[in-house]
Amino acid sequence: MILAIDVGNSNIVLGCIRDGEILFVARMATDRIKTSDQYCAELKTMLGLFDVTPGDIEGSIISSVVPMVQQVLERAVKQLTGKSCLTVGPGLKTGLNIKIDNPAQAGSDLIVGAVAAIEAYGTPLCVIDLGTATTISVIDRDGVFRGGSIAPGVMLSLNALSSGTAQLPGISLEKPRRAIGTNTVDSMRSGLLLGSAAMLDGMVERIEEELGYPTKVIATGGLAKFIVPLCKREMTVDDNLLLNGLELLYRRNRR
Repeated sequence: MILAIDVGNSNIVLGCIRDGEILFVARMATDRIKTSDQYCAELKTMLGLFDVTPGDIEGSIISSVVPMVQQVLERAVKQLTGKSCLTVGPGLKTGLNIKIDNPAQAGSDLIVGAVAAIEAYGTPLCVIDLGTATTISVIDRDGVFRGGSIAPGVMLSLNALSSGTAQLPGISLEKPRRAIGTNTVDSMRSGLLLGSAAMLDGMVERIEEELGYPTKVIATGGLAKFIVPLCKREMTVDDNLLLNGLELLYRRNRR
C-alpha cells in the first residue's frame, strides 16, 4: 500500500491506498513549528489506529501548499518508513498540459485535483476546492489546464469578520434559513454561506461564457459539504479527489 499525504494551510489529510482503494482517511492539524520527529511520531500513531505498520508502506507521495511543512514531513516519512517519498512539483510526471503564464507557479494541490478529476470525470471541467482558500481550476475540453480563480475561504472570511469588527461574533456554519437575515447571526450565515454559493454559481457561469461551452463541476475540500448544497448549479462532491490524484501520480512516477 502507499501513503498519500495532502498538506493544506489548515489541515493535513493522509490516507493509505491499496490497488486504487482508499483504506482509511485521517486528518491532522497543519503545524508549522513541529519537528520531523514529532510528525513521525504522529504519523506512526495515526497508522496504528488503523492497524497499519510502517513496514506495510511500500511508498509514499506528498502534495503541499506549505513548503516548510513539506520539507519536515518528507524527513518524517523517511524516518518512519525508511524510504524517500515522491513530492508533487517540478520533475514529477503529471500528464497534465498546463497553459498559464508560469506553469511552475501552479499549486501542487490544483495539479493533483485536476489530474484526478480528468481521470474520473473527463473534460471539460471546473474543479472547486473549498478549503482555507476557495480555488477554481479550469480544464478545457482538450484536457488543458487553463488557470482559474482564488478567493478567501469561508472560514477565512468568517475569522476576518469576527476579528476585524467590534460587534460581529463567531458563528457555526449552519444552513441559513433565508437570504434576508433578521438578526446578526442569521445575516452573517446568509452572507457567508449563501454568498459563497452564489459566488461559485456566478463564477462557473462566467467561466463557461469565456470557454464557449458548458463544463462539469467537481467540488472537494472540507467546506464543500456546507456550500455545495446551497448552490443552484449542479456540482459533484468528491471528498477523496486529492488522495485519488496522489495515488494516480504515484503510479505514473513509480520506479
